[in-house]
This record gives sequence, C-alpha cells and structure tokens, in this order.
Amino acid sequence: MSSMILNGDTSGAITVTVPAVAGTNTATLPAATGTVMVSGNMPAFSYYPNATVSAAPTTFTKLLFQVKEYDTNNNFASSRFTPTVAGYYQINGMMSNPSAPATGSCLLSIFRNGSRYSDGNQLYTTSSSPKNLVSMLVYLNGSTDFVELYGYQSSASSANFLGNGLTEGYFQGILVRAA
Repeated sequence: MSSMILNGDTSGAITVTVPAVAGTNTATLPAATGTVMVSGNMPAFSYYPNATVSAAPTTFTKLLFQVKEYDTNNNFASSRFTPTVAGYYQINGMMSNPSAPATGSCLLSIFRNGSRYSDGNQLYTTSSSPKNLVSMLVYLNGSTDFVELYGYQSSASSANFLGNGLTEGYFQGILVRAA
C-alpha cells in the first residue's frame, strides 16, 4: 500500500508527494483558492470547416466548423463551444470569403450566449478572397455560457464564407485562467 505525504511551508505552497514503484512523483500546488489548473486539464479546442456557408446580405450568419483538430475536454458541438470549467478563455477565429461580393464589407464576430460580443477586423471586399480575423479574451461561467462565430457581409447579394480546410477558416479557444 502506498502512502501520500503532504508538506507545507511558510510561503503557502503545499507539495503532495506520492510514492511510485520506481521512485516518487511530486506535484506542487500554488497558494491559491478555488480550482487550481495544471498543465493537462485546461480545456482547449481547434476546429475548421469542410464546406462553404452561404451568407445572405446584411445578415449575421453562424459559421460551421465540422472537422476536429483537437478538443481536449469534449466541449465543442454543433459549431459551439460550451466549457465545463469557469474561467477566462482566449477565443480566436478566421474566415475566408471565397466568393466575396464586389462591393461591401465582411466582418467576423464572436457571439456569446447568442448575442454579438466582439468584432474582428472589417475588410472591404475589393481584394480577392479576403480573410477576417477575430481574437478576444472572454469570461465563460463553465455551465451555461457558450461562444460561436458569425460572419457578416454588407453587399446586396449573397456570398460564401469559409471553405474546405484550416487555411479557409478556424475556430479555436483555450482556458487562460480559471475563475
């Protein structure tokens, strides 16, 4: 039967030492209250598209990301990230506009709980296949909060967003700090 040794010092740090067959393993915890995250249990995800999304004029359109690169805590479903750990998440996204209209502009936005939360760069569609980016630190409560990416284009006709592959779009996030 193995035993666990718990040591503390005046700095407030606590070290838990658990003997192993070939030696000992040591985990050092910081002086913190609440959930303490350590490397290996911080949710992170990365998805990219495998098809275009048709976007109506002057309307925010939810973007679809079907291909998983990684999802460490299985919190991504139906192109929506709903984490189970409360904290501050770095959310990043990119969308290409393969059939950008000749006039107007395109915008990529993070939506939090179904509402527009943060906008990325707005590109006027005079260039060929412009790419929009968005990046924001977002607090998510770990139970009901979720984030999605939406594209917007201001022309008078429909356009396509995304495409097939990581170079055409992505939706990524990682827990930076637990709440």
